[in-house]
Amino acid sequence: MGTPLPAADARASDAERVAQIVERLTLEEKTAQIVGFWEKGDGEVVAPLQGEFTRDGGLDDAMRHGLGHLTRVYGTRPVDPVERARWLWRRQRELVERVGIPALVHEECLTGLSAWQAATFPTPLAWGAAFDPELVGRMAELIGGSMHALGVHQGLAPVLDVIRDPRWGRVEECISEDPYLVGATGTAYVRGLQSAGVHATLKHFVGYSASQSGRNFGPVHAGPREIADVLLVPFEMAVRDGGVRSVMHAYTEIDGVPTAADPTYLTHVLRGAWGFDGVVVADYFGVAFLDILHHVAEGLGEAAGLALAAGVDIELPTGDAFLEPLITAIREGKVDEKLVDRAVTRALLQKAELGLLDATFDDEPPTHVDLDSPEHRAVAAQLAERSVVLLANDGVLPLLGGSKPAPRRVAVVGPNADKHEAMFGCYSFVNHVLEHHPEVPVGIEVPTVLAALRSELDGVEITTAPGCEVDTDDRSGFAAAVDAASGADVAVVVVGDRAGLFGRATVGEGCDRDDLELPGVQRELVEAVLATGTPVVLVLLTGRPYAVGWALEQCAAVVQAFFPGEEGGAAVAGVLTGRVNPSGRLPVSLPRPAGSQPFSYLHPALGGDGDVTNLPSTPARPFGFGLSYTTFAYDELVAEQAQVPTDGRVRVAVRVTNTGQRDGDEVVQLYAHDTVATVTRPVAQLVGFRRLSLAAGASAVVHFDVPTTRVAFSGRDLTRIVEPGELQLWVGTCAERAAATSVRLVGPVHAIGDDDRWTETEVTAS
Repeated sequence: MGTPLPAADARASDAERVAQIVERLTLEEKTAQIVGFWEKGDGEVVAPLQGEFTRDGGLDDAMRHGLGHLTRVYGTRPVDPVERARWLWRRQRELVERVGIPALVHEECLTGLSAWQAATFPTPLAWGAAFDPELVGRMAELIGGSMHALGVHQGLAPVLDVIRDPRWGRVEECISEDPYLVGATGTAYVRGLQSAGVHATLKHFVGYSASQSGRNFGPVHAGPREIADVLLVPFEMAVRDGGVRSVMHAYTEIDGVPTAADPTYLTHVLRGAWGFDGVVVADYFGVAFLDILHHVAEGLGEAAGLALAAGVDIELPTGDAFLEPLITAIREGKVDEKLVDRAVTRALLQKAELGLLDATFDDEPPTHVDLDSPEHRAVAAQLAERSVVLLANDGVLPLLGGSKPAPRRVAVVGPNADKHEAMFGCYSFVNHVLEHHPEVPVGIEVPTVLAALRSELDGVEITTAPGCEVDTDDRSGFAAAVDAASGADVAVVVVGDRAGLFGRATVGEGCDRDDLELPGVQRELVEAVLATGTPVVLVLLTGRPYAVGWALEQCAAVVQAFFPGEEGGAAVAGVLTGRVNPSGRLPVSLPRPAGSQPFSYLHPALGGDGDVTNLPSTPARPFGFGLSYTTFAYDELVAEQAQVPTDGRVRVAVRVTNTGQRDGDEVVQLYAHDTVATVTRPVAQLVGFRRLSLAAGASAVVHFDVPTTRVAFSGRDLTRIVEPGELQLWVGTCAERAAATSVRLVGPVHAIGDDDRWTETEVTAS
């Protein structure tokens, strides 16, 4: 029996109570509180180098001195949620009886709770395409509700890495190439999840997405200005504005220094500058990687000391470094025990905040939990519908109710036309875990594009053939696909990605690309169908943008869906038939071939086309692009004041009118450009946006209230500043201006302080 916890005292603060607990704990009991335990199973590799790490003994042994985290109780293998909840409650009671402190349970929740039978929502790249943080927040609230009901306390999401290179496999886990869109959307997710009583975890802090050549785990060569002005921005928003309670360090090494051993970011920036007072958790095995991958530590004990000193509080998913190796290092005088005291204090304060220090688990676990309720599915459907991007259309779409007669025969071909896996990203339960359990049913209803089209195109003859697999050189199925398309009025060709892990798929963690062509022989399949003369509607179900400029020119229409989730098939079918008016916008530039990468719309003048190079860099479709089945017109963009103080707010308004024949959503995007500055500035920068629903013929005025600090940047001495000078403003996309104006920022150079709310843009519509 462990040392009893001090009784809860209404007069004692959590800090005082935790201090009393830490004082009574032995070194073994303290280290137990800053590690996790993971029943990983046999042969189920769902984390990098997972097989390299083992921990002697099972859970009973791990619980001897207490336990900080239980790792992925529901998300490691297919388990019945109710049965597993009974197991969890029993184990938690055992911990309370032994040491008085239950474990904190964490799970993956990037596209929904990663568990069998749980709703699976669109991937984060689709959240970015929807330009709808409020809806993402509602999704996160539902995810958090499911987790809380099952006794889960912490979710390992959202991913706030800003996309820098589409060749990187983890692009599908990211929201956008624009830091403001990432930050606004990610902060909404944090607020939604935490409103349900589950702590969100920001990842991967910081720079992971800027890896060399788009390679997973590649070193990062970004300078301090890029890190501050691009990569750190979403994390600061989620900390300052979202109140996030947990942050996960990245596997990154920046300019030779691994983040897991770098107090500059984990302590000085995160805690010192931003005031973060939660916990920093290790990315899985990240502490041990300081020894075996980065080679900045000689042994796991030294790795543990480096991580603790930098500001890592919890080692996940197990205690490879923070248990015996750390204890030995402390007793040999190589690591100061005060670092453990600091970490365990933060860990216990988090448990106090979650109510775990007083939890007994004497109550009954849930006997029924609907993890895929009608409400889950309704939000999944709405988010999927709002995320589908129409990239090109010569009038063939919509198939029903458009300017052309409805088709009598439709061919639906392509490797992703009838695959439910094509709806989901790498961290979905279907692709992350069920791949290892082919005998287990999916557990949720997932209509494919083919099934959804059959449902929506009542009375239309549909022929089908896959043509090929996603990633193969086998062309033997081409003939059947060509035959199906030859006699059709229109051919819907559904191609794209297969998400997975570590080279076993075309996109996902460890599935990076050398080029940005469609995987395998899919382009050849599309070209074979095009050769029949039948109008081709190309549907892309992908986790990254591909170089499909050729398709934009040759196909009758091109539709992009970024792994749209369990209701994604119906959403895509709805766009094709016209039941859904497409309103998604590109959250990432649609690239030219891989030789043009890395590319971001946030480039300075010399990063664009010009006479100084023979190679174009302009993307096939710009950031923010998306077509609709209706049209919108903008009146003049009007600034409230021609001159604005450098520490003030820019207020502009624009009237938007639906000039078409049907209702639709417009995503009103406000961009800025600082025309002259002491360091080069992007030619365009998103500073505000608003999704607007307008009936045919209706108008609304959108008001943007932008703090000047939204255009702040790191000056030559790396101090974040706002400089006086002309600021161009326009609505449209990053590349096309529907209405424009300018204001002049006046006054002295404004240095950003801790009180500046530089992340917030207020947008209203009337």
